[in-house]
Parts: sequence; structure tokens; C-alpha cells
Amino acid sequence: MRKTPAECTDMADVRAEIDRLDQALMALFAERWGYIDRAAEIKRPLKLKADIPARVMEVRENARKNAERRNLDPDFYEEIWARLINHAIAHEQKILGETDGDDQAR
Repeated sequence: MRKTPAECTDMADVRAEIDRLDQALMALFAERWGYIDRAAEIKRPLKLKADIPARVMEVRENARKNAERRNLDPDFYEEIWARLINHAIAHEQKILGETDGDDQAR
């Protein structure tokens, strides 16, 4: 059963909740990745590049704002999102034939 941080009475409770959240985060990352694949499919006939700098900046700024709203370190979360973005761009570039190399995405 789900517990709030305040309802956790020992480390086993805390660890169980962290593990539950980690699983939920992975499910969200998998869902997000589905949209990355779909973006590449949509970009191909439109002849759009994988890397669209204005969108990259928008997503990074959104990460900062979302972190700030939740009193989290915006620099840290922007850095995480920068890595997510770079990974997604590399994946899309391979799908779109913009680059050669091994796909280490996912």
C-alpha cells in the first residue's frame, strides 16, 4: 500500500516507496520514449532534422521551470533533461539516417 514520506515508519517503508517510484518513473520514461519514436516517424516525410535547437531550448527551460515549481535544484534537473534530449536526438538521427553508428538508445 502506498505511503507518504510522513507515513513511513522505518527504512523498509522508505525503500519500498522509493522502489515503487523508480518503477513508475521507468514506466513514464518508456511512455516518453514512445513519443520520441513517433516524432522520428512524423519528421521523416516532413524532412525535419532530429535536432531542432529551438525545441531543445524549450524542453530544457521547461525542465528548469518544473523543477523550480517543486523546489528542486533546477540546474541538476536541466542537466538530466539535457542528457535525455541528447540521447533522443541521437536515436532520431539514426532512424532518420542522419548519422551512422550503433543505436545505444533505450
